Order: sequence, then C-alpha cells, then structure tokens
Amino acid sequence: MTLDPQVASIIEALDSGFPPVHEMTGAQARATISARFVANPAPEPVAVVENHDIAVDGGTVAVRVYRPDAPQPLPLLVYAHGGGFVFCDLESHDGLCRNVANLVDAVVISVDYRLAPEHRWPTAAEDLYTAVEWAVDHAADFGADPARVAVGGDSAGGNLAAVTALMARDRRGPDLAAQLLLYPVIAADFDTPSYRAFGTGYYNPRPALQWYWDQYVPTVDDRSHPYASPLGADLVDLPPAVVVLAGHDPLRDEGVAYADALSAAGVPVTRCLYEGGIHGFMTMPMLDIAHEARREASQALRQVLDR
Repeated sequence: MTLDPQVASIIEALDSGFPPVHEMTGAQARATISARFVANPAPEPVAVVENHDIAVDGGTVAVRVYRPDAPQPLPLLVYAHGGGFVFCDLESHDGLCRNVANLVDAVVISVDYRLAPEHRWPTAAEDLYTAVEWAVDHAADFGADPARVAVGGDSAGGNLAAVTALMARDRRGPDLAAQLLLYPVIAADFDTPSYRAFGTGYYNPRPALQWYWDQYVPTVDDRSHPYASPLGADLVDLPPAVVVLAGHDPLRDEGVAYADALSAAGVPVTRCLYEGGIHGFMTMPMLDIAHEARREASQALRQVLDR
C-alpha cells in the first residue's frame, strides 16, 4: 500500500504545517484554521445557491442550499462538514458541496451546526437531525423529493450523519433513503492498527484527533453512547450507506469496522476505498484522487437514491 503520488509529493508540507490544535483552545484553533482558508475566486457554478437560518433547540443555525440545473424533483442530501467538531463551516466546504450537487444531480443542504467546545455533545448531532427535519418539510420549496433524502458528511460530519441516521430510525422519522459517510469519525479508539500506522506523519495526528473528542464529548463514559460512537449501536434497519475510506488514515479501521457492522446488520453498503488517500483528501481539490473519489462516491449515492 503506497501513498498516491500527488499526496506523497505534499505530505511532508501538509504534516509539518498542521497546526498544534491540541495545544489551543477551541476558539484559538478555529481562528487558526479560518486564517489559513483561501476562498476560491471562481467557485464552480451551481444553478441556485441560497442561505437560510433555521430554528434549533436553543438557537438558530445557518444552512446553504445548492440546487443544480437538472430536472426536478431532485434527490436531496443534507450535509455536515468535517473539522473535528470544532472548526470549519459553510465556506470551508462550499467547493465540495457545489461539486457534489452537480455530480449527484441533487439538492445539497450544507449545515453550519454549532461547534464544540462551546456546544458539547450531542448538540451538533441534534442540530443536524433538526436540519434534516427542516429539509424534508421544505423539500418542495427547493425542487426536491422528500422521499429521496440522504444525510452525509466527512470526518466529524460523517459521525454526525451516521448518528442522525440512527436518530431518524429511533425517532420514527424522517425516513432516510441513504447515508454518505466520508472517512467518518466512528469510535473513540485511538489504538487501532491504522492509528498506530498513520497517527504520525500523515497530516491528521493522533493528539489532534484525541483532542477533538475531548472538545465534543469530554466525559469519557458518554463516548460509549451510540449517538457519540455509532459503532456500538444496533444498526438494523438503517438506510443504505456509501462509505469512503482512505488507506493512509488513522480513522481507516473504524470506518472499515462500521461498514462491516452495517453489512452484518443487513444494511446495503457501497465501499469506496482509496488506498493512496489520507484523511481529508476529498476536500483537497488539487489532487486527482479527490476528484476521482468525488465522482465515484457521488455516482454510488445517486444509484442508491434512484432505487
């Protein structure tokens, strides 16, 4: 198993440039990451892009709706960005959401859920669940089909998507047609073979990944709750899943374990494995492997939604 050549050419710079977030407060880490972000001056065109604020328990969150130029009604994907539960936002994932909307031919609703440590577990998951309810209620307003709704996310957002799928089943709705999990955070186990192999030198170091859990779910006993660590949940009757895995990712093994557990529970799973990828690679548009993964994962999701 070798790194993708393009990844290999930049991995040292990526790794050495990763800020020591585990030595910062949440606000400091957020400011540091935000300062490094450079917006695309020519974002990918999407037919309609609009912002809304939705009510959640104890406040409001912003969402951004992307609707491609395609025959309606369209399927709908409610999406949670990554960022360790602590940082990133609508802007950081604007490029990915635009691309996925066009590739899937789906309305994509990106959710700016409230961040840790100011908002601890399970706030972010509850925000995403509420956003899914809102999206289903307003699907017709966006030219979307409320019977073909998926939930998705990358990294920490993948955790929130997986948890939202559990909540929707446990709370008897909304009915979801699919879940899209991009190298998701699934369990607070920092001693898997992939953590040992890739927890140093591969851009997302183990201390940072542990720190994310400390910010979002600081009480260790809470981490065994299925709405924090979905790997421990009863997974029967969940919607079909598309799971993207990166070969050189500390989180690879928990993603594989979750895909295995879903399959064992009778949930249809499409796995998209990119051996040469690292954690977070799909939000790196300079990489050919990122675009390959976006195309293949989007095609797999559309196939599920069209069933």
